[in-house]
Amino acid sequence: MHYLDHAATTDLRPEAADEWLRVAQTTGNASSTHGAGQQARRILEESRERIAAVLDCDPIEVVLTSGGTESVNLAVQGLWRARPAGSDAVVLPDGEHHATLDTVAALAADGARVVPVRLDAVGRIPVAGFRDAVAGGGIAVATALVANNEVGTVNDAAALAGAAAEAAVPMHLDAVAALGHLPLSFRAWRGEARAGSGLVALSVAGHKIGAPVGTGALVVARSARLAPLLHGGAQQRGLRSGTQDVAGAAAFAVAVELAESERAAESVRLASLRDRLVSGVLARVPEAALLGDPDPEGRLAGNAHLLFPGAPSESLLFLLDASGISASAGSACQAGVAEPSHVVQALGRTETDARSVIRFTLGRTSGDADVDALLSVIGDAYGRASGAGR
Repeated sequence: MHYLDHAATTDLRPEAADEWLRVAQTTGNASSTHGAGQQARRILEESRERIAAVLDCDPIEVVLTSGGTESVNLAVQGLWRARPAGSDAVVLPDGEHHATLDTVAALAADGARVVPVRLDAVGRIPVAGFRDAVAGGGIAVATALVANNEVGTVNDAAALAGAAAEAAVPMHLDAVAALGHLPLSFRAWRGEARAGSGLVALSVAGHKIGAPVGTGALVVARSARLAPLLHGGAQQRGLRSGTQDVAGAAAFAVAVELAESERAAESVRLASLRDRLVSGVLARVPEAALLGDPDPEGRLAGNAHLLFPGAPSESLLFLLDASGISASAGSACQAGVAEPSHVVQALGRTETDARSVIRFTLGRTSGDADVDALLSVIGDAYGRASGAGR
């Protein structure tokens, strides 16, 4: 199998698996006061410190979660439900992940007013448009992707956070797709924002960088006002009650440190591999087009999102899978749902185009053999999927 869907989930790192198994065999609830409990607490807090060092925040600001979806829900719902009187709106750029879109839809059913921000033609959030949106008054929370999970376009996170700070609006950044691929600095992006405004929450997920599925975190500024989604023992500043997953935290800490230590070199390697994949596909399928930012510096290093006109995504994916190539039509959270990509439509493309896209994403275990395998079959697969008879 040639796995080209690392943005959906990537290989579990052996080091993270070993750490999980080691810690999971110890006994103790980190909330207990006896010796075993305090040993678990020590491992948990050391893991939190290691995660905080990579995300450039204070350890107390790291709220450990079950992954990106929970982190996004806690941030967006939590900020909206703790909003001050007179604030009812959510600033929502087009093309966000469904974890955000569906969370905001649920809030809209509870009375939230949604303020959209249109993307530009390459899938980037225009800073000027975002600034106008957050300055409109009555904004309870603004949210944005650090990098688009489908087309890979990288946003100017610092400028977006700065616009929210200028408007005294609390903001959440979804960094799930960016973790391990871009430098993340909660402290720098937050800057000198006033208490409770500007960047106050940042979400990440472990399985994108080789930690176990079910691990993740939400960085929450000390001054942020969030309503918790879970109630119980008041763990983690009362923002996420429940017995904490010590083994998961330890494995996540190992994975996030390794991903950060490898990031610079891996970005160069993956960008080279991605560029060879893109040029190879375009040479074999001249009708295809690269979506997202065509500037290699403006997109995630491992992302190649391509439009294949006239070839339904599900048909092309089936043919690729039969040839041992794993890819996706977009977010894995929408797998099995035959619907057009909302991200592609947000770029100004037609619904037909949005049903004819494939996302190839590279990761730590990707190599030339994976690209070669794709290039050897993509022309024939496109011809069969499009009915061109190649």
